[in-house]
Amino acid sequence: MKKVFVVVMVLTLMMIMVTGCAHENKTEGTTALPGVIKGRVSVMTATVVNIDLQKRVVTLQNQEGDVQDFKVGEEAVNLPQVKVGDIVTIQFYESVAVEVIKPGMAAAAGQNTTIVRAKPGEMPGGMVTHQTAMTATVKAIDMQAGSISLMGPRGKTVKVKVEDPGNLEKVKVGDELMIVFTEARAISVEHAR
Repeated sequence: MKKVFVVVMVLTLMMIMVTGCAHENKTEGTTALPGVIKGRVSVMTATVVNIDLQKRVVTLQNQEGDVQDFKVGEEAVNLPQVKVGDIVTIQFYESVAVEVIKPGMAAAAGQNTTIVRAKPGEMPGGMVTHQTAMTATVKAIDMQAGSISLMGPRGKTVKVKVEDPGNLEKVKVGDELMIVFTEARAISVEHAR
């Protein structure tokens, strides 16, 4: 059985880094401003039960017996190598990182997508990572409700319930926050034994 791609290892290392960072994150430089990182990984393993190469549809059955069709894009050039009985592993990773930044500090806000694909001739697989970064200003903090009001870069204010109300003690009205959302998916295929 072929072992899968390095991209799955990258995803695993990303999760180890996130969980290792815990709740106190320090910014570069001389300041020690607080931050919060929260992430989770989920893994789905399924068996290929049918393939329609013309329609580019792969039917997978998970361990509970549920069956689902997946449309595979043209960018998956190695699809013809997938056979009934092969094992498909999909890892999903999501994280949110929030860090207090110095007022007026130039921040790298925006979106970034990275795609890593298997080379022609390799087993199908790869990873897609999408990251969105934005800045927001703390407008109000409601300790009793466990919520915070944030004004985004376009001047709109949104009230957000926080998962850990203890984190509200790390910020004050007027603080600027850098918020980074990360989503990643790694897909690998192994031939059945």
